[in-house]
Amino acid sequence: MKHTVIISDKKYNDLNPVQFGYEKCVSGHSYGPAIRTHWLIHYVVSGFGIFRINKKQYRIRPGEIFIIPPFVETYYEADIANPWNYIWIGFTTDSGIADTLPHTLKLSEAGEIFNAMKSCEDYSDGRSAYLSARLWDLFALIMGKNGQRNDYVKDALDCIHSEYMKGITIEEIASRLNLDRTYFYAIFKRKVGISPKQYLLSHRMNIAASLINDQKVSVSIAAYSVGYTDIFSFSKMFKKHFGVSPTQYAKNEIE
Repeated sequence: MKHTVIISDKKYNDLNPVQFGYEKCVSGHSYGPAIRTHWLIHYVVSGFGIFRINKKQYRIRPGEIFIIPPFVETYYEADIANPWNYIWIGFTTDSGIADTLPHTLKLSEAGEIFNAMKSCEDYSDGRSAYLSARLWDLFALIMGKNGQRNDYVKDALDCIHSEYMKGITIEEIASRLNLDRTYFYAIFKRKVGISPKQYLLSHRMNIAASLINDQKVSVSIAAYSVGYTDIFSFSKMFKKHFGVSPTQYAKNEIE
């Protein structure tokens, strides 16, 4: 039994649902070889089947997901003895968020999200928005379970970019990541090209310069806005970075 829900294409940029449905397949039911023009994710509730993509074949079990990218030839077929029962959602995205998805996933926890998607039929105008929200729930789960962990440099950069104005230090960042400071310094410099301290300073000074130049704020406000409560220390670091004091920098920009 197949049940398909009508979805309006709202053309959301990030995660834009274009189809949704669920089916208890008959023995040996198949689809393809075929090519889709959008992403399609199936969650297997029960039963079994096979999924073929890029000359590889996977046997899919309950609690597993198989993922069909756009413009890639795929084929899938329900098991003869115990055909699968699955829920699917199709979507488009301009964000690249799906580009690193694997072909299959063992993710039984996703069952709750896919079952919640069925409630989209309770909505009319908000149906696409509801499914988009459930897609974000799904991607949060996938990234949490299968995303690269221990990407300490990315975590450090995220911390710097969001908390540079709070006076955060490299020691605090290393402590949050539970890393020895020497090891943190080594992996950061290897990936970014400069030390974490140099990066934090550069980030702060560049933002301060932009505030002074573009927003015409005072030196004291610029200093406070990038984490400095002591204007003397700020001026010293600013001159070390740009070669002129913040006051002279502001004067030069005016002239």
